[in-house]
Amino acid sequence: MTTWFTADLHLGHNNIIKYCNRPFDDVEAMNDALISNWNEVVAAADTVWVVGDFALGQIAETLPIAAKLHGHKILVAGNHDRCWDGNGRRVEGWTKRYLDAGFDKIVQGQTTVNIDGTRVLVCHFPYRGDSHGRDRFAGHRPADKGAWLLHGHVHERWAQQGRMINVGVDLTDFRPISSSEIAELIQAGPAPD
Repeated sequence: MTTWFTADLHLGHNNIIKYCNRPFDDVEAMNDALISNWNEVVAAADTVWVVGDFALGQIAETLPIAAKLHGHKILVAGNHDRCWDGNGRRVEGWTKRYLDAGFDKIVQGQTTVNIDGTRVLVCHFPYRGDSHGRDRFAGHRPADKGAWLLHGHVHERWAQQGRMINVGVDLTDFRPISSSEIAELIQAGPAPD
């Protein structure tokens, strides 16, 4: 059994193709590639941490894609996930819909995982940085106390800065990245900011 990490799939989100310069002709091709790439590496008994922003577009069509993806899926909710508690009262009922669609667990905020003996934070948001010009969602970001952090949210902006590792699909060949790949990055040490 392998543990995998991914973020920012934005399934069903047509505009993400141009925003992030994704190499797909349309949203159907993007969705098909993301599903195929995921299922090529993830086995049924594996665990995949989706670090936010799973599906957009017509949510009734895109959220059920979760059931087509191999493995046990844990969602660390991001700002574009309708079950994210940052959406306030609009979040009511969405957690159940995400679970019914195929997620095994929904995590709000941040959590920790152990990767090859290292305690690592997992949160959709990085300590600092954004996919836009300014840092949004300041109240939802983890405090930088020296821990490694797996995150999404910044899309193609960077793969790693310091101890922040971006697990978003835009920089991982549109597939999940394994915990052993993460362990190698941690062993190599912090990257320049």
